[in-house]
Amino acid sequence: METRELAYFVAVAEELHFGRAAQRLGMAQPPLSRAIQQLERRMGVTLLERTSRGVCLTPAGAVFLAESRKALDAVEAAVRRAQRAGEEVPKLLVAMKPDGDAGLLERILPGYRADPDAIEAEIVVCGIGEQSRMLRDGRADLAFLHGPHDDVAGFDTELLLEQDQLAMLPRGHRLAGRAALVMADLEGEPFPRWPGSEVPGPEVRDAGQLLQLIALGQVVAVVPESARRHVRPDVVCVPVLDAPRTSVVLAWPDRTRSRAAAAFVRACTGVADDSRVAVDR
Repeated sequence: METRELAYFVAVAEELHFGRAAQRLGMAQPPLSRAIQQLERRMGVTLLERTSRGVCLTPAGAVFLAESRKALDAVEAAVRRAQRAGEEVPKLLVAMKPDGDAGLLERILPGYRADPDAIEAEIVVCGIGEQSRMLRDGRADLAFLHGPHDDVAGFDTELLLEQDQLAMLPRGHRLAGRAALVMADLEGEPFPRWPGSEVPGPEVRDAGQLLQLIALGQVVAVVPESARRHVRPDVVCVPVLDAPRTSVVLAWPDRTRSRAAAAFVRACTGVADDSRVAVDR
């Protein structure tokens, strides 16, 4: 099966219209229709139902659409990684959201640079929730992800840190003077809406915007305790005793063979081990 056939199917499945799909692909409709029919014959399943009212996906087609997208993304990622590996001065790209390293990078980077397999590391600070996409499509070699929020399927991971959570409140909030809270205390409070979420509330794309909205009394937020390091004077942090713990993990594509990536993982593991020893003491 050729990637061209997958691209043809994805276009039709997304447009649910052969004419629009052909226009999107820059080709005539008849050869596109024939290509999809040949694909279905070889697979032995019907992927698309054609009726007088239009085109719709069959159950098999829905599964094949999801898998085709993954396959095309994997091919694109392979091309990007190969191109970057062939650069005259290759770099190791590490993706993270703002403060997504929980303060660990300042200890990780010196250890990494001392490794004989290290190359130049570039830290790519991206938007909230973008790290895993950058890792999947080849724009990053490693990424700091966060459990339980980020999808780590298909990645190798190393647990670096587990954290309790706290509530960030405006200084004049009714709960700001409490020593600790439970989630029920925050019932009815306005929460931010993170990118990709469908819950109501103001959308927040970065930490600075979040802190501003909290200070103005527009939202409250439950965040990992490492966020305390950047709190403003007009924002108060209160531990939330029953909030689920969160984790910081380093992730990289399954079966990565990069010696520089392995060196970065070793540096991260060393820092994580040192942190656990310090906590145990």
